[in-house]
Amino acid sequence: MKPSIAAKLAQLSARLAEVNHLLSAEDATSDMENFRRLSREHAEIGPVVELYEAWQRNRRDIASAQEMTADAEMRELAEAEIKEGRERAAGLEAELQRLLLPRDPNDERNIFLEIRAGTGGDESALFAGDLFRMYARYAERSRWQVEVVSHSPGEQGGYKEIIAKVVGNGAYSRLKFESGGHRVQRVPATETQGRIHTSACTVAVMPEADELAEVQINPAEIRIDTYRSSGAGGQHVNKTDSAVRVTHLPTGIVVECQDDRSQHKNKAQALSILAARIKDRQLRERQVKEAAERKSLIGSGDRSERIRTYNFPQGRVTDHRINLTLYKIDQIMDGELDELVRALLAEHQAEQLAAMAEEAA
Repeated sequence: MKPSIAAKLAQLSARLAEVNHLLSAEDATSDMENFRRLSREHAEIGPVVELYEAWQRNRRDIASAQEMTADAEMRELAEAEIKEGRERAAGLEAELQRLLLPRDPNDERNIFLEIRAGTGGDESALFAGDLFRMYARYAERSRWQVEVVSHSPGEQGGYKEIIAKVVGNGAYSRLKFESGGHRVQRVPATETQGRIHTSACTVAVMPEADELAEVQINPAEIRIDTYRSSGAGGQHVNKTDSAVRVTHLPTGIVVECQDDRSQHKNKAQALSILAARIKDRQLRERQVKEAAERKSLIGSGDRSERIRTYNFPQGRVTDHRINLTLYKIDQIMDGELDELVRALLAEHQAEQLAAMAEEAA
């Protein structure tokens, strides 16, 4: 193990002991915010220190086995233990390196999920509806909550656009690689000659901003318009201007919310989405700057790229960033995304490890 990694692990071990002491103090819960912060830190570094202690025990076992090689009768057994210990050490060191990778500070945040129909007309809107159902089913499997914030129905079903808030532990960490262009190849229900059509949608996954102040929205730089909702709502929509449109003048970002009957709630929701979009733009600008120095395989979030194709006639889903094809389209469209999510995360971590190796070289 490299000295720099060993030193960092020793620091984490000492810090865990300090956190344990603070959490066990009699007045630990007098400041609940500090108690929660320490608990989160304990949950984060505990598994790393536990693995580090396993590595240390394994190293001691190897040293003991090496001492046994001096005994001719025990040499063969000792050499077998040394070989096994070194193989175990390699695995432990690789896992420790993975756990020490820099964490995305947004990983544990809730998200705003935006799906927009692209090329393909009605079929694209139907596909947008299918994608939303796919993510909603995945959220359900993950025990997350999904709240539709705004939607514009397609003429034949599906959505021209839908925005939803997904609330759940680790939502951003597991869905952040979904941003981009999604393409579908299938025979539409309205196709009489059985021809395969290609349509597309764009997906945006944005971490929720903790507070509007986090992205520093200047009230003088936004315009808020109200208008009558065009959706369902009976007589109510004809009497009140409950729908809200917020325009961020410096960036031109426009957010509309009309799903709630309360103008106040629509405004609050629109401002939350605006904050998330501005934060997302800032993240992507930073990623583009970093990519200029070193090309990022899947971390760029560039929505102009086609990231995935869903081919229904062949029953396959292909993620073009990692060249992964799975012949289980029905299961994936029903929300079984774990295999894709794990593969994308593994590739991202491999890239981070490669970058660490380059910096250390």
